[in-house]
Amino acid sequence: MIVATVCGVAKGSVRGGLLLGLAVVVALAATGVWNPFPGLWDWVDRSEPISEPDVVWQVRVGGTPRSVTIAGDTVVVEQRTRVEARSLATGAQLWERKADWSAVAGGDRDPVVAVGKLLVKGYELLDPTTGVTRRRDDDAVAVWTYRNLLLDAHCTDATDCTLSAWDPRGTAPLWTAFLPGVSSGLLADNPGLRGTRRLTATRIDDRVAGPESVPPLLGFPVDGRVHVVDTATGRVLQNVEPDRDERLSVVGGRMLRIAARSQDGNCYFAISARDPATGQEAWTRAGVNLRTADSAGCVQREDPQGARNVLIGVGPDGREAVIDGYDGRLLWVGEPGTRLIAVDDRYALFRAADKRSVVARELGTDRVLWTRPASGKAGAALTPYAAVVADEKPSRLVAVDPRSGRELAVLRTPANALAVGPQGMIVGEGREIGYVRFGAIGAAPGVPPGSGGIPGPGGTGPAPEGDDNCGPKRELCDDPAGGKDG
Repeated sequence: MIVATVCGVAKGSVRGGLLLGLAVVVALAATGVWNPFPGLWDWVDRSEPISEPDVVWQVRVGGTPRSVTIAGDTVVVEQRTRVEARSLATGAQLWERKADWSAVAGGDRDPVVAVGKLLVKGYELLDPTTGVTRRRDDDAVAVWTYRNLLLDAHCTDATDCTLSAWDPRGTAPLWTAFLPGVSSGLLADNPGLRGTRRLTATRIDDRVAGPESVPPLLGFPVDGRVHVVDTATGRVLQNVEPDRDERLSVVGGRMLRIAARSQDGNCYFAISARDPATGQEAWTRAGVNLRTADSAGCVQREDPQGARNVLIGVGPDGREAVIDGYDGRLLWVGEPGTRLIAVDDRYALFRAADKRSVVARELGTDRVLWTRPASGKAGAALTPYAAVVADEKPSRLVAVDPRSGRELAVLRTPANALAVGPQGMIVGEGREIGYVRFGAIGAAPGVPPGSGGIPGPGGTGPAPEGDDNCGPKRELCDDPAGGKDG
């Protein structure tokens, strides 16, 4: 009995002491004398390294990112109801804004961040470093962002809209064009136009390359028709309604009329590429499947696969091919069993038939640039600064120079590649994001100085400075000294 009583007193004393100590700590924290809770929570909430080797910095953002973009010296993180910018050097937060959508325009030296709210007209252009508003628009219903241009659309009513082009940091429009309305889907940032759709890869974000240079021509879908706009002048070149079995797409400075006809249980395809300025046919190809149709009666519901000025097609023999959108040339034809996993105007990356390696080829030549081991499930993406390969078992992300195959970063990580910039890339998993610096110091790998990281058309290498608006073969430029590529 005596022992039991002593034990009971001891237990009560310990419990009382703990309660008293907790009360003292709470009182000290409430009065600001001493607060151990933030440090304690930091210890509990400490994140494991996102990759091996470790990243330069790693932070946990407020919500799962919808998109991440490297904008100059900052990282712009779009979340569900807000957007924030962080220092590329340290990961420290620079500013935060409430917004339902955001998109980055401009190049490495002159980026801006467009932000807005869903179902609310207008947008703001923010400085990515300070978050200060550079320009405000109260009436636009849609915005398109590119490295060298920003477009917005204003509508006084459903059939009266004006398209305006801006320098990303400009204060006055470069040109305006009339469009007879915009479809109900053209809302917020970068609504879909009639062009190409990119190849996608698991663990590589679709927007990993950041904003691209504006194409020479854009196709705006309006009430079942496609309006072709010259992005250098704002002139509307064509207003075309497709036939019942056609899909229209604007690629490489051409208007493509893609016909899909059902016969004998198969889909038969034919492509007619026309010059939008004259309406004359430039080239044709039959029997090439651009993967625009589903199996239900050959109805074409998708844009053709491709990137910038090139298309991806499948021939009657099942082999994949890359086609120049301007002149219809075959820039690359795969061997049986190979699978294209990434393409741009310069290079094609494909899985070899043995499914043990990824191979890089320069478009328009027979030259293999590099080969590296990879599994049959490896995916890839091409950016102006690096080719990114994602593999599993083990989970890896590898960034290489797209021309030489030189390794820029090799990570053992389950994270996703979110954004690639001149000197490194952002990787992320859930709410965690981190910055990986490429091994090379100095100029962006594989991009000649002055090119701005913009690939040239037709697989012929980077475009000359200032030629982005000339079209794939300089067909939109008036300078006779420039000539035309053959």
